[in-house]
Amino acid sequence: MQQKSPESEHAGLFCALQFADSFFPGGGVSLSWGLEQLRSDGELRTGEELAAFVEGQLIHRWATFDAPVISSAWHARGDLSRLCMVDSTLEAMTLPAEFRDGSRRAGSALLNVHERLGSEAARSFRSLVTGDKTPGHLAVAQGLVWQEQGVPEVTCRAMAAHLLVTSQVSAALRLGLVGHLQAQAALSALRPVAARLLENPVPPVEEITAFTPATDVAAMRHERADSRLFAN
Repeated sequence: MQQKSPESEHAGLFCALQFADSFFPGGGVSLSWGLEQLRSDGELRTGEELAAFVEGQLIHRWATFDAPVISSAWHARGDLSRLCMVDSTLEAMTLPAEFRDGSRRAGSALLNVHERLGSEAARSFRSLVTGDKTPGHLAVAQGLVWQEQGVPEVTCRAMAAHLLVTSQVSAALRLGLVGHLQAQAALSALRPVAARLLENPVPPVEEITAFTPATDVAAMRHERADSRLFAN
């Protein structure tokens, strides 16, 4: 088996640091993934409750839903027909309209940025998205563009988990649920949870599942909210 050079490993690391940074315009900063409505309903009141909520999202949705999609998109290695199949599966399995729309918008933003940075894979897949041939969900776009950049599959899943956690904790910060130190404490508490989930086998995309009913209902109620800071 051919060994990767230290240079290629370091390049993949720097790609991961760049693309998983909140500074990168990936399109997820306008999303709270149901947290805004739960905060408004008084279901989330403390930093400890926030950490427990995000942990539940990681275990009962991300690890069994998003992670298999990212992995499958990574292994597709630019195969557009395979990517479209994965994309349509995610679309069918995402029940709240706000989650579907938010994932599509974030995926489109990520593809757009990488296309403008010279990604051929992003250009090819985005042409199908803009032509209404496929929805272009975020997890599919992540697996596609990060694989093209040479990021290892497990690192791609780690990046996605990190982005999910930081986006939700950041949303909680902007909603006044926690302060900066509480936000960092929540991130520290969630780190071993995400690391443990990365050690588990990834289910095939045909078996993706999620069970976060409170969050789904909150997202559906959020659609009718009179005032909203986040898109979902």
